[in-house]
Amino acid sequence: MHLVQILLPLADNKGRRLDGAVYAKVRKELSERFGGITSFTRAPAEGVWKEGGHTSHDDIVVFEVMARELDHVWWERYRADLERRFEQETIVMRAIKVEML
Repeated sequence: MHLVQILLPLADNKGRRLDGAVYAKVRKELSERFGGITSFTRAPAEGVWKEGGHTSHDDIVVFEVMARELDHVWWERYRADLERRFEQETIVMRAIKVEML
């Protein structure tokens, strides 16, 4: 099994807060495809990173799904679609191999 995490910003690159409908659509899409989803949306996390000499930050929410196999082509396309929808240069997605206990 793999745990796939998607880090989504609360605002676009211009600082405008995103509409809740965009998150609802992602939740629905992933839930239908993978049979369930966990959304960490109540207390936003803060991402901080350095690019060149500039420090940037985003308030983010995290969506997680469990997948038996990783379809890399599907995930790459989905990430590109999310980057367009959320008006982001990059959406961070990561997969962690997990052992069910």
